Amino acid sequence: MNLKNVKVPKMPGGGGAASPLIKFGLVIGLGVYGIANSLYNVDGGNRAIVFNRIRGVKDKVYPEGTHFMIPWIDRPVIYDVRARPHLVESTSGSRDLQMVKIGLRVLTRPVPDQLPTIYRSLGENYNERVLPSIIHETLKSVVAQYNANQLISPRESKEIRKILTERAANFNIALDDVSITSLTFGKEFTAAIEAKQVAAQEAERAKFIVEKAEQDKRSAVIRAQGEAKSAQLIGQAIANNPAFITLRKIEAARDIAHTISNSANKAYLSADDLMLNLQDLNLNSTGRK
Repeated sequence: MNLKNVKVPKMPGGGGAASPLIKFGLVIGLGVYGIANSLYNVDGGNRAIVFNRIRGVKDKVYPEGTHFMIPWIDRPVIYDVRARPHLVESTSGSRDLQMVKIGLRVLTRPVPDQLPTIYRSLGENYNERVLPSIIHETLKSVVAQYNANQLISPRESKEIRKILTERAANFNIALDDVSITSLTFGKEFTAAIEAKQVAAQEAERAKFIVEKAEQDKRSAVIRAQGEAKSAQLIGQAIANNPAFITLRKIEAARDIAHTISNSANKAYLSADDLMLNLQDLNLNSTGRK
């Protein structure tokens, strides 16, 4: 069969009208894709730098907001410039050869203006590359200068902060706060400290006992002096007025009667024994003539 002479019928409406629509749709799609990939956002507390595939890292630091970039050629790198805590523990030897385990908490943040330099030299995980090494080195150098019992004072904390701040500044890292969270000594040194505290407490207790004995002695002397003075005054009162004894008997009889009246039991005792025979008392005072 000869196919060269076969005629193919044309479709109604033709394909020429659909071609511009397809081209227009492709242009719109490429435009939307280009716009979507040409914008990036920098959230609050962050900064951005841009890596260009042709020129490398740009020196400009982009603040918060929405920024433009060239798709595929530019790539933004976002840095968190807010202070973040880092906990590091280090075991060091003191000057008196005691092993001390120190827990340190530091608040660090990158210097925003130096983000391009930080990215070139350290990358994005700059904290993990720099902080552990400089903290361990600083703690070992500071702890080795003091005895174990001197590490509790705040002077060492200030010195550690000073040295760490200077070392971190060499890597464009700012330290907002440095604090010692834990301080653990060896078993032998801990036992020695506990024994020293117990001895100090025992000394304070012995001192208290001595002071208490002295106070008891003084109170006994004062009480004896008071009783002697009281006896002297009573003797003078009896000598001046014999009715003083009668008055004391009346007061004693009143107290005994009050006690017996309030008692639930019934008692039958001699009036002479209870000092209640008031009729026989001689109330006439015979003073000195």
